[in-house]
Amino acid sequence: MVAADAVTIADGVTVGGKGLTVVAGPCVIESRDHTLRLAEAVAGVCARLGLGVVFKASFDKANRQHADSFRGIGLEAGLAVLAEVRRDLGMPVLSDIHEPSQAGPAGEVLDVVQVPAFLCRQTDLLIAAGRTGRCVNVKKGQFVSPEQMADAAEKVRRTGNERVLLTERGTFFGYGRLVNDMTAIEVMRRFAPVVFDATHSCQMPGGAGGQSGGRPEFTPVVARAAVAAGADALFVETHDDPPHARSDAATVWPIDRLEGMLAESARVYDALHR
Repeated sequence: MVAADAVTIADGVTVGGKGLTVVAGPCVIESRDHTLRLAEAVAGVCARLGLGVVFKASFDKANRQHADSFRGIGLEAGLAVLAEVRRDLGMPVLSDIHEPSQAGPAGEVLDVVQVPAFLCRQTDLLIAAGRTGRCVNVKKGQFVSPEQMADAAEKVRRTGNERVLLTERGTFFGYGRLVNDMTAIEVMRRFAPVVFDATHSCQMPGGAGGQSGGRPEFTPVVARAAVAAGADALFVETHDDPPHARSDAATVWPIDRLEGMLAESARVYDALHR
């Protein structure tokens, strides 16, 4: 297995360290109360399993397929909710930015600034994210090779920020289908610790008319496979009522089944690293 330098996100939470780390939360911030409930549930699951955790929720989903799709509660209100999660639950928080002007405000609140997959080659966005001084998670575009992600990591590091993560989330295979090449994990670990996005990897982009479809029953399968292939962390979007989730309803994982799935993946990780 190719070694990747560990990246510390917050006290007690490291990606590429001695244990499996989890990035989990809803696709989008639907409301303050809903987000806080999910954050508390995610924190409880990871505490029981002894896993480091980063809470994830997007304040804006700028890449929704349909113009009328729910995008979130916006930058200012969303960051306020994430700041509350960070303060009251003691959890590091992650959200994505879509344009350089969002980097400054996001960097004041977030522990991890995420660059979305479709924007992984946008130089100005990567540089703005790097200049926040926060850990930067760059999701691999569905249209680029794992080798090309070396350039994305280098753009962030040119700002003097060495805390970079790369996330694998599937590659386009024809229309409306994503597949995962698990060798991509080892390739990208040459450049940075690797997070595996288990839920988006089971997505079928545009596969449900005006929104994305998916095959969520395969989420545990690809999660275990990715950990066995050397992933340092798992990214899982989760919800307490998936059919009524306001974004990615076809792929978010039920919160009441999160502990079982993560426990299985943690056993694979422990067996591999024993």
